[in-house]
Amino acid sequence: MTTRSCTCGRPGTYDDCCGRYHAGAAAAPTAEALMRSRYSAFVKGDAGYLLRTWHPRTRPGRLDLDPGMRWTGLEILDTSDGSAFHTTGTVTFRASYRGGSLHERSRFERVDGAWVYVDGEILP
Repeated sequence: MTTRSCTCGRPGTYDDCCGRYHAGAAAAPTAEALMRSRYSAFVKGDAGYLLRTWHPRTRPGRLDLDPGMRWTGLEILDTSDGSAFHTTGTVTFRASYRGGSLHERSRFERVDGAWVYVDGEILP
């Protein structure tokens, strides 16, 4: 069992946080939790999870991750809706990687009760 801290920035172990979503043992309960788990999937190179949690309407046919990409941190800047009481939500974040960062406002929707990533707007 892996006992490292979770790569999404939340306290606790990877197994108790994003790892359970990646393994299919639980579904992310909020848009922010899904955003964090997707960031962790990028860190871990888990393209399968990223595709499974992408809205069918906008999901690419395949996803080729850059094995040289080294993600170094996630900062959640803002959230709007995306709780258990909503059907849509947005999460604005900054994901750092070696040599730079990605600033994005991501949109999420529920499909069959599960949160999925729809698309994102890259911000300056």
